[in-house]
Amino acid sequence: MAKKIPLRQCTGCKELKPKNEMIRIIKTPEDEICLDKTGRMNGRGAYICSKKECFDKAVKSKGIEKALKCEIPDEIYETLGKELV
Repeated sequence: MAKKIPLRQCTGCKELKPKNEMIRIIKTPEDEICLDKTGRMNGRGAYICSKKECFDKAVKSKGIEKALKCEIPDEIYETLGKELV
């Protein structure tokens, strides 16, 4: 039997893709927002494609804020945008 590949929805383009192809943004229990490069950090996660357009769409539609259930300041978006590129 083939191993099931976990799928996640991109907060930008809304496409379902394999979890390991996407970037995870998390809100830690201490309310910090950061990139989770390992995919194993504790906290509420939002997934996004590695494309710049998806990040821009997610920022514009507030998709990341909805997924993390909190408001995100502009400077955090700027930092995430630099780390993603």
